[in-house]
Order: sequence, then structure tokens, then C-alpha cells
Amino acid sequence: MSKGREAATGGSATAVLLRYLREQNRPYGAQDAFGNLQREHGLGKAVVVKALEQLAQQGGVREKVYGKQKIYFADQEQLPAASDAELRGLDGEIATRSAQLQALQQSCRQMEAEVKDLKSSMTTPEIAKEIEALRKDCASYTEKLERIKSATNHVTPEEKEKVCQEQQLYHREWRRRKRMATELLDAILEGYPKSKKQFFEEVGIETDEDHGVMLPATV
Repeated sequence: MSKGREAATGGSATAVLLRYLREQNRPYGAQDAFGNLQREHGLGKAVVVKALEQLAQQGGVREKVYGKQKIYFADQEQLPAASDAELRGLDGEIATRSAQLQALQQSCRQMEAEVKDLKSSMTTPEIAKEIEALRKDCASYTEKLERIKSATNHVTPEEKEKVCQEQQLYHREWRRRKRMATELLDAILEGYPKSKKQFFEEVGIETDEDHGVMLPATV
């Protein structure tokens, strides 16, 4: 490319970029500006970078550096001041956009909740497999119930009541005798010079606890 052609392209690029930044009135990096203008104006990235730096040096745009990235935006002092009507219009637009943003955020939250529910739900193959397993369980329980119903050795309510009464009787007697034995042994141990364990070993006493036996719960 000749120097004349390069200068013409550079001049065109600065004009395009200056107009674009003023119209959009928002910050852009060189990469973003290049991506937005390349298709319409055919500007190369190197041309865009050079034009932005030139505009910043000339004072046409402002430049801010954030780490390794440079951001460019229109000089606000060179833009015409907005009228009261324009400011009110902008305030109204901001309020409208804010309401739209809230509605979109709410919609996104609902969709995220639906996605979460769907992810935690079973798939169709999993449901089919679960249904088949439940059917097999039902068939097994039905067969077991039929065998129980057809059995001839059922316990009558009277027989069950008799067994429960006997169990309660034996339970009370067990507790009574255990209490009597404990009281007797405590009385003996008051005058015994050795420990309770030694006494039990010498006499040969075995307790319920030694055999892991506990009083059963009453019915």
C-alpha cells in the first residue's frame, strides 16, 4: 500500500471511529471497535488501533488503561449538552429498560429453577426401569399375601391376647426378682471387704449384662 493510500485510509478510519464513538457514546476496546466496524467499513485491526491512538493523542477521544487493555470513549465535553426534554426522555428510557431487565432476570430465575427440576427428574428410560422393578415387587408381595391368607395356622385374637398377657406377667416377675437380687447383693456388699466384681467371681454370680440380656419391651 502506498503512503498516499495509507494516509487516506488512516484519515478515513479516524473519521469513522470518531463518528462511531460519538454516536454510541460508550467505551470500546480496539478489538470491539474492530469487530463492530470491520464488516461495514473493511477496516483492518492495525488500522483501527492506530486510528484510536491517533484520536486519543489529538484529543478527539479519551483513553483509559486497565491493565494491558486500553479503552476509548468520546470526550464528553465535545458532545452537545442534552436538553431537559432529552434528559427526561433518557430517564424514561432508563426506567423502561430497568423494568425490562427485572422482568428478564425473573424469567431467567424461573427457567433456571425449571432446568434444575428437570436435571433432578428421572429420564424416560429410568422411569420405565423403575416401573418394571415396582411391578415385580408388587407381584412378589401379592404372592406372599396370598400365601399368608391361604395358611391354616393363623393366630386368633384370643390366642394373641393370651400370649401378650403371659409376656407381661413374666416381664413383671423378671423385674421383681432382679430387684430383690440386687437389693440382697447390695446388703451383702456393704460388709464385704473386696470389690463387687471380686465377690461375684468368688460366689459365681452371673448377671443379665454378662450375657448381653436385657429386659424386653412389653407389648
